[in-house]
Amino acid sequence: MPTYISLLNWTDQGIRAYEDTVQRAELFAAALEEMGARLVDLYWTVGQYDLVTIIEAPDDETAAAALLRNGGAGNVRSTTLRAFGRDEVNRVIAKAKG
Repeated sequence: MPTYISLLNWTDQGIRAYEDTVQRAELFAAALEEMGARLVDLYWTVGQYDLVTIIEAPDDETAAAALLRNGGAGNVRSTTLRAFGRDEVNRVIAKAKG
C-alpha cells in the first residue's frame, strides 16, 4: 500500500483541547480503518509541527478523503507527503532509466 507522511499542526481549537489529543488520535486510526487505510504510527513532536503521522492507504483518493475527514473536525491542519519505500523507489528509478 502507498505510504503517506502527514505533518500536522494544531488549530486554535485543537490546542485548546490538547488533553483529548490521544483520544482524537485513536478516533483517527479507527476512521482510517473504516476507509481501508491504516495509521502506521503517530508522533507528537516539538518544533515546527505538532504531530507527524505515517499512514498507509490503498490509493491517493482514500488518503485524501481520510485527511479531509480528519481536518474537517477542526483540530489540525496537515501537509502530506507521498513517501516511497526502497522497492518503490527502485521501480521509479527503473522507469526513469527507460
